[in-house]
Amino acid sequence: MKIFNSREAEYRSPTGAIPFGTKLHFKIVLPRDLRCSGAVLALKDDNFGDTFVSSMFWCGMVGENHEQWECDVDVEHVGLYWYHFSIDTCHGRRYIMKGYGGEGYIAMSDHEPRFQLLCYEKDFETPSWLPGGIMYQIFPDRFYCSGEPKTGIYPDKKLQTEWYNIPDWRPNEHGIITNSDFFGGDLKGITLKLPYLQSLGVTCIYLNPIFEAYSNHRYDTGDYEKIDPVLGNEDDFRELCAEAKKLGIHIINDGVFSHTGSDSKYFNREHRYPGNGAYNSQESPYYTWYKFIEWPNIYNSWWGFNTLPEVEELSTSFNEYINGENGIIRKWIKAGNSGWRLDVADELPDEFIEYIREAVKAEDSDALLLGEVWEDASNKESYGSRRRFLHGKELDSVMNYPFRDAILGFLDCGDGRDMIEIVLNVLENYPRPVIRSLMNLLGTHDTERVITLLAGERQNGRGREWQAATKLSPVQREYGLRRMRIASGILYTLPGVPCIYYGDEVGVEGYKDPFNRATYPWGREDEELLKWYRDLGEMRHACSCLVDGDLREFGSTGRTMGYIREDENEMLLCVFNAADYTIRFRMPAEFVGGKAFMGTSVDGDEIIMPRDSCAFILAKKAAVLREEEIALALEEALQSLDEEESSEPAAEQ
Repeated sequence: MKIFNSREAEYRSPTGAIPFGTKLHFKIVLPRDLRCSGAVLALKDDNFGDTFVSSMFWCGMVGENHEQWECDVDVEHVGLYWYHFSIDTCHGRRYIMKGYGGEGYIAMSDHEPRFQLLCYEKDFETPSWLPGGIMYQIFPDRFYCSGEPKTGIYPDKKLQTEWYNIPDWRPNEHGIITNSDFFGGDLKGITLKLPYLQSLGVTCIYLNPIFEAYSNHRYDTGDYEKIDPVLGNEDDFRELCAEAKKLGIHIINDGVFSHTGSDSKYFNREHRYPGNGAYNSQESPYYTWYKFIEWPNIYNSWWGFNTLPEVEELSTSFNEYINGENGIIRKWIKAGNSGWRLDVADELPDEFIEYIREAVKAEDSDALLLGEVWEDASNKESYGSRRRFLHGKELDSVMNYPFRDAILGFLDCGDGRDMIEIVLNVLENYPRPVIRSLMNLLGTHDTERVITLLAGERQNGRGREWQAATKLSPVQREYGLRRMRIASGILYTLPGVPCIYYGDEVGVEGYKDPFNRATYPWGREDEELLKWYRDLGEMRHACSCLVDGDLREFGSTGRTMGYIREDENEMLLCVFNAADYTIRFRMPAEFVGGKAFMGTSVDGDEIIMPRDSCAFILAKKAAVLREEEIALALEEALQSLDEEESSEPAAEQ
């Protein structure tokens, strides 16, 4: 019998993160032979360090050999809490601490891991349009070139002449990597390919930076107010947003606000812009934006790159420039975007993120604010403090790297139980409004291409020359394509919103930057993988339980992993076989006769799963089936009545 489990309503109700004002009920079940004389719940406030102690009451026996203790608790304010139980036994004081799977275990000390509880703002809401959708991340220079002529481009930017070239990886004559080669992908090109994205079921496009900058990645912003001429102009952006919305697709921009480029109108170290930047004059209107140690040449820069001077986000003028009524955030929402992804959110002050949220929601209450956070965002620490990302006054959601780690770990010889444990831990820690909007991903511009990671030779620190020359062999690629199907099948069915990094859906390869940023291979796609992604999109849009349904683990062991997604109407059984042999998986009775997706093979009450495969079975809830039976019976009765009436002789006039 379980002592306690934080994920089960029998022991903690409600489970998961809670909105403020929610009353919590706790129950522990103890062996009678411990002769417990007293039990308390110890709830520690992570912010203030105070520990609230609530006495638990003896509430009777459970069978002949166990007893239960219970209590009700109200948390005092929004924030992060840690809790455990203290019990006085015949052996002395003991503690119930957090174990695998949310299980409580009896420990000698309270220095073991504790249970987590996040309390968030009761009015916290996230955008209504994102749950149930599909995201698509585009590195704009590498997606599609419209063929429109480019004007106003820096003369030292190199325009590649062949779309399928490898991105320039060699340093220049000074030994510097400049990231200054361009392939001509542009905003009009994205607009032209909107029907393609619609065929994938895409509902949201996340654009890497599009504002004027020297580099092709544009994380060295030159001018937040101007679209980079290589990509087009503001009219092109407005057209993209407008045409996308006609197809039910939203656009979000990348907001890079922890630093600018040294080659920018704000810093202007390279003297490319008219007027004085902070580097040119201490009288510059931008001088207070930067963190000079010894002006002008010694200043704080992002991760030590002197081309990326850090900004002082809470500088009054910088904050007004970004978040004011006429600031950058609101300017581009007015132009048509549906929100922002914040680059390196864990390097932005909490107060500044709150200001960004206020600006976003003031302009469009249903716009999205998404943050780049690589770890568990509910308890993330950075720069010596615990972050408040998910308390309800900052981010709507985050890039979900923990799920990525779980998926890739499972496929890399991991155990299905460990994968599902990572998933369940995130679901327990995050607010429900965040969970339904999580940006789930396999690859981004910051990671190796997923097919390369799944099937290629490990980089092991080898340099760019080796990375440029190394491709998947035919055997590796065939293996990688099978693994891509499993990885994407998991991605599309976990809570949250799947995000495709452009080209992953057709098997683009590549090691780290810049090889993970190659062009989309128009005309050279892997059509079978592309069809798989399109079918996944159709399944996703056909299943209501993938919008905001619960998840419960089912059948995860060894090289098999499974779960059930369910809402009030339906259930989707999802099973994944990463073994190198076929398995027969016995499904629960309620799924027998259900709808099979994605080529799932069924034999009676068993699913036949070849190596490296997925299975998906959709079943309606019993109550829904009964309602349909009643409706069908009523329809048949009415039809019979109509037939009887039509067969009666007409009344005499």
